[in-house]
Amino acid sequence: MIEGHGDDAYRYKGIRSDFSSNICAHGSHQALLSHLAACPELIGHYPEPEAWSLEKLIAERHDIDPRCVIVTNGATDAIYLIAQAFSDFQPTIPSPTFSEYEDASRCFMHTERQREQGKSILWLCNPNNPTGKVYDQTYIDHMMIAHDMVVIDQSYEQYTDACLWTPRWAVRTDYSIQIHSMTKTYAVPGLRLGYITAHARLTEYLRRFLRPWSVSALAIEAGKFLLQHDELLCKPDLAEAQRLHKRLSETAGVTTLFTQTNFMLCHLEQNTAAALKEYLACEKGMLIRDASNFRGLSPHHFRIAAQTPAENDALVEAIQCFINR
Repeated sequence: MIEGHGDDAYRYKGIRSDFSSNICAHGSHQALLSHLAACPELIGHYPEPEAWSLEKLIAERHDIDPRCVIVTNGATDAIYLIAQAFSDFQPTIPSPTFSEYEDASRCFMHTERQREQGKSILWLCNPNNPTGKVYDQTYIDHMMIAHDMVVIDQSYEQYTDACLWTPRWAVRTDYSIQIHSMTKTYAVPGLRLGYITAHARLTEYLRRFLRPWSVSALAIEAGKFLLQHDELLCKPDLAEAQRLHKRLSETAGVTTLFTQTNFMLCHLEQNTAAALKEYLACEKGMLIRDASNFRGLSPHHFRIAAQTPAENDALVEAIQCFINR
């Protein structure tokens, strides 16, 4: 899906509050920018064909073998890499969830004859986008019995207090793959930086499908810098997110689903999410995510991510104004 994701403020003028992207807002990138500005020579040379130096640092962070790490050009690049490598597996994709699992599976789909072998690959977004649900380990263990391969996309692992499976445990099995997103962990979506953790037998196989120089030299350098500066980790205010959830739940005409993250899925009883989005963007300078294009959702669903208390209160009041027009 090239279009239809959140953070499409380029379509509007005067957006002051962006609730459409789940990524933490209001953080400072000044330290990272200053560091990259001091490395101008990087743009004059090819990067490492594979980001080995960054993979080594990530492995040290998780206390795992560097062979168990593959750095990718964002988590989405990891999704397409895995879909290509396991294109002869039948995908199982719960809904609603991130659309790129289905798009990537369709992109590399083999013939029905090849897929009759019966092997299955399950894609789990954990925490799940757009619902904010976290799958517990008991459920994941059960899914590993039911499927030949389980991909666990933990891009939002920094955005919840719930207990998640660590890479150190995940690399012990050769039938599970984890996806991680430095894009979200450090709120740097423009850099496109993600990575895979899995058993060395799996990463060895996945490396056959890597494109050389797929991660830029600046992104590699940024990743190495960020790993050395934990103060730059993006940690949303989950208490404020729950306060926003409570306020929306008390708003007549809106149903808000339970969430364990900073973002939440909502449902309008009347009118559509598209109409609400246009009203908020054009009249209030606020941007939300029209969630109607998630498989399994309706034209009445929208997603928001909590911002500052003042912005959140203003959003609730604006939604109330829209409903009461």
